[in-house]
Amino acid sequence: MLFKSIIPLAICALTFRPFLAAASTDESAKPADEKQFAVELDPETFDEAIGAGNVFVKFFAPWCGHCKRLHPLWEQLAEIMNIDEPKVTIAKVDCTKHQTLCADHQVTGYPTLRLFKLGEKESVKFKGTRDLPAITDFINQELNTPAEEDLSEQQLQEGGDKNPNLGKVVDLTEDTFAKHVSSGNHFVKFFAPWCSHCQRLAPTWEELATELIKEPDVTISKIDCTQYRSICQDFEVKGYPTLLWIEDGKKIEKYAGARDLTTLKSYVEKMIGAPSTNNNDLDDATKEAQDEAKKQTVQQLNGSEEFEKAIADGIAFVKFYAPWCGHCQKLQPTWEQLATETVGIVIAKVDCTSPDNKEICVDQQVEGYPTLFLYKNGKRQNEYEGSRSLPELQAYVKKFIGHDEL
Repeated sequence: MLFKSIIPLAICALTFRPFLAAASTDESAKPADEKQFAVELDPETFDEAIGAGNVFVKFFAPWCGHCKRLHPLWEQLAEIMNIDEPKVTIAKVDCTKHQTLCADHQVTGYPTLRLFKLGEKESVKFKGTRDLPAITDFINQELNTPAEEDLSEQQLQEGGDKNPNLGKVVDLTEDTFAKHVSSGNHFVKFFAPWCSHCQRLAPTWEELATELIKEPDVTISKIDCTQYRSICQDFEVKGYPTLLWIEDGKKIEKYAGARDLTTLKSYVEKMIGAPSTNNNDLDDATKEAQDEAKKQTVQQLNGSEEFEKAIADGIAFVKFYAPWCGHCQKLQPTWEQLATETVGIVIAKVDCTSPDNKEICVDQQVEGYPTLFLYKNGKRQNEYEGSRSLPELQAYVKKFIGHDEL
């Protein structure tokens, strides 16, 4: 499971050394240039924040030892959740500065963690263990708001009588998963309700099922990894959302393309062998072009052997990341698009939290996430530190290869 492997030794966009130093110092005495992920609230901003959405607040005192120990995890939680239109905002209040505010919310010890749900007068106090799995389970249970909804009855009826799953996204559970995927083709989304990327994908995923209503050879489904951890663990899900193609109960591959409806639909049609033209009538040049296009996905590198082979010849652009890192999650669709639109070079990624890759990341001097290195014939270039927009990344790559190769 993703969260069991998390070790709060690094935080996105920071090197390890400043992060570790911050964990043992006063929270309110951070360097001015260090990004603060948890939102710091005061009496003027507190009511506005809880009136705008769900807010999970840590009430703390800078001198409190338990607060200092919790600080890295709280910032890490904010790193995961405080991205575009979050399900819940991670915040904090310094009770040595705002004693009245803390007293108003029955804070009698430090740290006190309270979840303020939108539209409710009373907050809910967190009483569990202060680790990431327990906290995220608490948030999911308390909010208990489905990130996605099934299609309407009308959409279900459009599927006909042949297959009751046609035209809808099948919501799988621990009890139904194995039987459901045991035969046939399945495109499965592994998600977490609090994940903003999952929330953005939800309507497209439903549209995909609707678009494929006349394709009885594939079922579109989803499973909530915060409720059914063992299933997601079995399929080595390390980030959300993860899209897997499963045939007769076996994982065939992880989808790494763009998440727009057209691209997703084209991928499904390719996997079930439903091309727009008869493949037998294609000439060799067209088949070769199609095969090349299929290869233009982000390569997931695992272990030294795969890594060395990927960077040995030509150009390889590698993203070193951690699955829980918010900045890495935001970069992911752009990185996938870069791979889709780039020909002739390797676009790859290395999960530094994987035991197989930890030595690689140390050898390559990865000190924060994400770290982007370009390799030319096995030789590492200077770290890429520019903008992470697609045009800037493409322009950087063009410096190393010919313009006709992009």
